[in-house]
Order: sequence, then structure tokens, then C-alpha cells
Amino acid sequence: MTTSAAAPSPFPPIADFAFLSDCHTGALVAPDGSVDWLCVPSFDSPSIFGSLLDREAGSFRFAPFGINVPSARSYEPGTNVLVTTWKTPTGWAVVRDALSLGPTRGEDTVTPHTRPPTDEDAEHLLVRTVECIGGSVEFEVVCEPVFDYGRTAAEWSMVDGKAYAADAKGAGVTVRLRSDIALGIEGERVRGRHTLHEGDRAFCALSWESGLPGPETTEEAAARQAETTRFWRDWLDGARLPDHRWRAAIERSALTIKGLTYMPTGATVAALTTSLPETPGGERNWDYRYTWMRDTTFTLQALHFLNLDYEAEEFMQFVADLEPNDDGALQIMYGIDGRRDLTESTRAELSGYAGAGPVRIGNGAFDQRQNDVFGAVLDSILLHTRRSSRLPRRLWPIVEAQAGCASKAWGDPDQGIWEARGAPQHYVSSKLMCWVALDRAAKLAEIRGDGKQGTVWAEIAAQIKGDVLEHGLKDGVLRQHYATEALDASTLLAAIFGFLPGDDERLRASVLAIADELTEDGFVLRYRTDETDDGMSGHEGSFLICSFWLVSALAIVGEEQRARDLMERLLRVSSPLGLYAEELDTETGRHLGNFPQAFSHLALIEAAARIVLAERIAEIS
Repeated sequence: MTTSAAAPSPFPPIADFAFLSDCHTGALVAPDGSVDWLCVPSFDSPSIFGSLLDREAGSFRFAPFGINVPSARSYEPGTNVLVTTWKTPTGWAVVRDALSLGPTRGEDTVTPHTRPPTDEDAEHLLVRTVECIGGSVEFEVVCEPVFDYGRTAAEWSMVDGKAYAADAKGAGVTVRLRSDIALGIEGERVRGRHTLHEGDRAFCALSWESGLPGPETTEEAAARQAETTRFWRDWLDGARLPDHRWRAAIERSALTIKGLTYMPTGATVAALTTSLPETPGGERNWDYRYTWMRDTTFTLQALHFLNLDYEAEEFMQFVADLEPNDDGALQIMYGIDGRRDLTESTRAELSGYAGAGPVRIGNGAFDQRQNDVFGAVLDSILLHTRRSSRLPRRLWPIVEAQAGCASKAWGDPDQGIWEARGAPQHYVSSKLMCWVALDRAAKLAEIRGDGKQGTVWAEIAAQIKGDVLEHGLKDGVLRQHYATEALDASTLLAAIFGFLPGDDERLRASVLAIADELTEDGFVLRYRTDETDDGMSGHEGSFLICSFWLVSALAIVGEEQRARDLMERLLRVSSPLGLYAEELDTETGRHLGNFPQAFSHLALIEAAARIVLAERIAEIS
């Protein structure tokens, strides 16, 4: 039987988690005040708190004793610092949670940098403070890490025999918990309880920095949080944010993308998590804590639209550092440190989120052949080159290599943009992204002054376009691949990347076919699973990125009001804190898949930008 996304479960709804980040790793905080996901020291390290995937895999609660539902949760405006307000039978309390960032205090030996150092960096510290603002509140600290994805229980010891600091060790990792609430060891966890009265404050902090430094007092803890708030707001001050009714959504998306960026290398993880299910109770569970090359162009579009050129430069340098395959092609994904081997394994001892298994570590698609990667990389290089008015010398070999690979591979079948684990096909989106590769390579050659090479690449691009229009169109509509009548949302990229002009009837028909025939309750599916051999079983929700792509595509073909209407619907289904997972279950309104999802937020920014720009142009026309 189909499992409902809203079935009663001890697991909180995916959208109810709050996201914290220090641009080295991230945490998810459940509404009851428990950190249910944290990997240290980096995004793709093994978890120490893994209750997100198994209720016995570790958690860290800092909240009123016996109270599980807060009165309100929000971010400090302009930050990734969480503020939770609690009402208990006897009083009120406010908790602030942050993965702290502050002035760089020397070389980072925990997560070494390959990019030049910056003025601020992560402190490898989770800081939690509470203030009683009325009456009295009985407060508790319960810290129970289970290392290596729930495999290794913590061995606790008090530090220097004192009641206010304790070390937990396991699987080669040591963390230190400090608090001004007296702590005691209870088996595999540390716990403390204290009654706060109006005006009283307390803190706890967990460190995994070398030497395990951390705040000793509430004042020091609050100062760390204040530095973190300043970091996020100073960063956001550098962004170009439109004074528009959608500003809050664009701002939260920008903060989320920055929070998913791995500062030591400039890479961006696709999502914070692994194995959150695309299908409730199903097997569509993947590890997204890596960098996908197809995200490059959307990342660059968003960063440059927001005037975040420094982050764009860092990301392009990460791409330039990557080791290609033997044929010169870049892999479809890499580790955030640039590593190539992302071999996939499963963890049978973990129950999975709400029983959805298997839990996967690594991603077996890393060595798939996906021909869209060439276009994503070269479009991003062209975007960056036009923005900076120069083509960096170290990027030209990448242009030559990717254009060469696209020239050879465009006629071959592949696994497609969705990494289907069925038989290779002649996917239309892969062909059109090969067209993007050669089209952008030709333009880059012109910028470089190599007109002869540019002409060669432009001719191949024209050949690819002709092939797609001959074999990929059925009844005037772009299809998923050459051997099917099925629709696929990835063909919306034909509009976004300018494969056909906005007034072309074939493009308009393709966009409207997806809007009318590939949707559930108005939200877009990647494809219909009963029409596609993707190597998996079960239904999946609507992909949020596809709905945002449809917003962009509708705007491009002149359906601006329809685009606005869909955008408004998408903004209304964000999480309570303005975040998006990968998918939406349209029947229940629940989010599905890994969370928060960079691709969803990148597509939101791109879709909003198209409508904002159109509205601004209309104001002066």
C-alpha cells in the first residue's frame, strides 16, 4: 500500500526542520529543540547526530523539560541563526542556536582551505543560548551523540573533574560539551536540568575544533552568536536584492545557498542530507552531500544576479581545480573536496526516515555518463567570463576539453539529467545541453579571439540543433527522448538556455504541454514514472525545481501572468522557515527528499529574477 507523507510518525515532517550552517557543515534542528542531524567536521563527514534517519542514531536537545511544541520559530532577520520562543505552564523562554562564525584566528587544521583565507571563518562550534523572559522555566540539556552514522555510542568523561564540561569520544572523533548548567553522565549521554527565572540566561556549546576551545560563560556564548549574526548580515549587505514583494524569499534562498557552500574549496553541496525519501516509505533515497556539475550554471546565474561575484569566483576556481576523466570530460559530480570516488554503500542498521530505506552513503551515479554536464560547465564559464569581461587562462583548457567531449558524445545515448538507472537513451535534454556546450564554446572562442575554432564549434552546435528538431519533436512538442512520446520537465531547459526563441511555436507548445499534461495539482513532475524506465519502483512527488523552471519558461514564452500565478503558489508551499526540499507531495502538502535543496533555491532565484526583470522593464517602457 502507498504510504502517506502525512502518516503518523515519530519523525518530524521534513519541512519542519530548521537549517543552521557555518559554511563547513550544517545542522537540522527539530521543532522540539533537538539537533537531529549534524556531520562533523564537514558536510559529507559521518553524522554524530543522526536521529533524522533513525530515532536512536543520536540527538542533542536544549529546550524546556517536558515541552515539545514551541510557540514560535524564526530566523534572526538576515541570518542563519535560529530563534525559538517557548511557552511553558510557568513561564517564557527564548533560545538562540547558531553554528558560529567569527574572525579568522589562524590556519584551519580541521577542514583545511584550498582557497585563499578570508577574514571570517567557521569556529567548528555549535552554540545554544537561552533567556527566560517571563516567570520561570525548567530547562534541560540532553546530548547523546552516536558516531559514524549511529554505529558507535559515545564514551563520555568529565573534563578536569568539573560538572560543566564533558568530552565524548567515538569512531576517532572527539567533541566537547560545555555549559553553565551542571552536567552529569548517564550511560551514553550527558544531561543537565536547571530552573531559570525571569532575566536568567544559560548556554551550552559543542566543539570539534582542534584543542576543543569554546565559550566558558553565557556572555562569551552570546558574543559568539553576535559575531555570527554580524557575519551573515555583512555578507547579505553585499548582495543585490530587489525591492520587490518576493524579496524575503530571494533573501532566504541566498542565505541557504551560501549556507550550503563549503568555504574551504568554494564547492556547493546539493543538499545537507542523505536518504530523505522522494517517495514516503520507498527506495528513492540518495546522498546529496556532493557537488553536481549541472548545478554550476544555475549557481553562477543566481550568484551573479545577486551581485555575489566573490562566491562566483570561488566556485569557478573549484571547477578549474577538478580532475577530469581520462577523456577530458568532467564527472557529473564530485566530493566537496574535489575527490572523484563517491562509491555508494548502504547502512542497513539505520531504519531510514519514517522507515524509508535503504540509507545510502555515497552516490553510485558519480561515474555515470551524462552528456548534459558539458553544457552546464561551459554555460557557467561564459556567464562568468561575460561578468568579469575576461576569460581566465586556466579555464580555456576546460573549454577545449568539454567542447571536444560534447562534439564526440552528443550523438550517443546516456542516462539523462535525472540519472536514470535504466537503459541509456537519446535524451532530448542531453542533446540540447550538448548544443549549449558547443554554442557557448563558440562564443568563448570569439571572446578569446579564436574565430576559426569558434566557427567549427558553431557548426557542430547547428548540427545538434537540427538533429533534436528532427528526432526529438513529436506533434510539435519536445519529448523525453527520441524513442518515446513521454514528456519530461528537463525539456524546459530549451527555453531557459535559449535553444529556441521565446516566440517559436514549438517552444511554446512544449512549455504549455508540460504545464497542462505533466503536472499534479498544478505542480510539475520530472516525468511520469509509469512511462519512464528509471530503474526504480514507486511514485514520486512533484519536483520543485521543475515547477520553478516552468515559471521561467512561461515567462519566456510570454505567459507572464501564468508564470506569476505559479510563482505565488510555489512561495506559499515553502517550509515555515522559507526553505524547500527537493519535492512536494501535492496530496498532503508535505515536503519530500533531501533538505534544504540547493537546486530548488537556485531555481527560485532564477525564476524570480526573470519576472522581476520583466516587471522593471515594463515600468520604463
